[in-house]
Amino acid sequence: MTDLIHDLIFEAAERAPDSEALSYQGQRMCYAMLAGHVEAKAGGFRELGLDRGERVAVYLEKRFETVIALFAAAATGGIFVPVNPVLKPEQVAFILIDCDARVLVTSLERLKLLQTILLSCHDLRVVVVVDAKDELPVIAGLVIVSWNEVDGVNIATPTIDSDMAAIIYTSGSTGRPKGVVLSHRNLVAGAKSVMQYLRNRSDDRILIALPLSFDYGLNQLTTAFYVGATSILMNYLLPRDIVAIVKDQQITGLAAVPPLWIQLAQLNWGKAPSLRYITNSGGAIPRRTLDQLRNALPEAQIFLMYGFTEAFRSTYLEPDEISRRPDSIGKAIPNAEVLVLREDGSHCAPGEPGELVHRGVQVGMGYWNDAEKTVTCFKPIKPRQAGLMLTEIAAWSGDTVYKDEEGFLYFVERRDEMIKTSGYRVSPTEIEEVLYTTECVAEAVAFGIPHPILGQAIAVIVTARKGIQLDIEILLSVCKKQLPAYMVPNHFEVREGNLPRNPNGKIDRKFLSQQLQLLFGKSDP
Repeated sequence: MTDLIHDLIFEAAERAPDSEALSYQGQRMCYAMLAGHVEAKAGGFRELGLDRGERVAVYLEKRFETVIALFAAAATGGIFVPVNPVLKPEQVAFILIDCDARVLVTSLERLKLLQTILLSCHDLRVVVVVDAKDELPVIAGLVIVSWNEVDGVNIATPTIDSDMAAIIYTSGSTGRPKGVVLSHRNLVAGAKSVMQYLRNRSDDRILIALPLSFDYGLNQLTTAFYVGATSILMNYLLPRDIVAIVKDQQITGLAAVPPLWIQLAQLNWGKAPSLRYITNSGGAIPRRTLDQLRNALPEAQIFLMYGFTEAFRSTYLEPDEISRRPDSIGKAIPNAEVLVLREDGSHCAPGEPGELVHRGVQVGMGYWNDAEKTVTCFKPIKPRQAGLMLTEIAAWSGDTVYKDEEGFLYFVERRDEMIKTSGYRVSPTEIEEVLYTTECVAEAVAFGIPHPILGQAIAVIVTARKGIQLDIEILLSVCKKQLPAYMVPNHFEVREGNLPRNPNGKIDRKFLSQQLQLLFGKSDP
């Protein structure tokens, strides 16, 4: 089996060229056709001037062209950057500038939204429009071409598995997204590991409902390609749409995050005999929801998982262990070791909380263009094998866990200030920065508080600048305009005077969040 991510498609096409690779809105694409498109677009990118190691950003909803563009970028020796389709233009611009994107693949409608901000993306050379029918817009300094024009003969580029393949952007605690760099080896190893414990096979039909900008969503695709299975691409509007497509398309595998599972668990599934397994990651699934899913889908195996983008996936709980330990995040995935370490790097005893540290081939290459952040997460550990004098780089999650006597892991808390809402990791600083742009706010603090459906709701406390009367509706309107829906605060409060400080002089975020812990009631155990 290959060590290069794009070769997953080519090898599947060699094994079974007529097997269905992708399905989208009633259209189907076999592996031979997909491989041909990837090869042609890789050649097209090359003719547009894309060099080895340059970045191709893809800002699209899930569709055939999205998948082709991502893997064609890798096939030409480039690095693909999937951009979450719900991000607003300013956030897209930050990613394009940060990763020095040379090529952007997007739709005509999205290009019109980006038209102004693209002027600040000085390294961008080419924009490829997938659905161009009329005359393309003109943007100074950019070559704008239609998708159909991007075809060529791909010249094989010397590539090895340790080369960069992708940059996945995830929110950072400093308020700006951080790009996690992944190699071909990282992505292929992740696909192989997941395939092993989910026992995927070529006759699986995997529903891709999560964004491909999530490592969790992208892995549904790579796992399917690894075994030659079918990926059904879906941009759903309502949870009931997922239930309908599971039945209509005879889905065998479904992945989702806790807020979506909470909604799906409340629906009438009837019979879904094709569904062989479901998976959860992106946060703990409430006990009541877990019970509802087990009752609604008695034939489906449920895999509970834990992961973080910097090391992809770390643990999973076998379905037959759920009844005995429903609160556990399980044990390490195949070909990985998960350690629980103290601050000095020594190993915690059973029951002793410590930091979850992941070692193995899934550990990413670091943060793009940010050495300072890289050394805070990608740090050396000392292997326990006798006689080894070298150290290796492991991924330090920042999350506190403990291990029981049998080696099962349990999540305790997230150390940083990230908000986990609707399956997304949200930076409180990014929300605060938007509020400060109004020039009405003196101080702003955002944090997560327990919510029975969202996992965490976003709460914001602000104070007004001198002589200004704050209007919460105006602040909310600004947030809705500048932030994607999942980052818009669920609760606003205006307070008088200065917000409380901790001993270091910073706003005491933890103290304020404790005051609102029960605002939305108690979460499920």
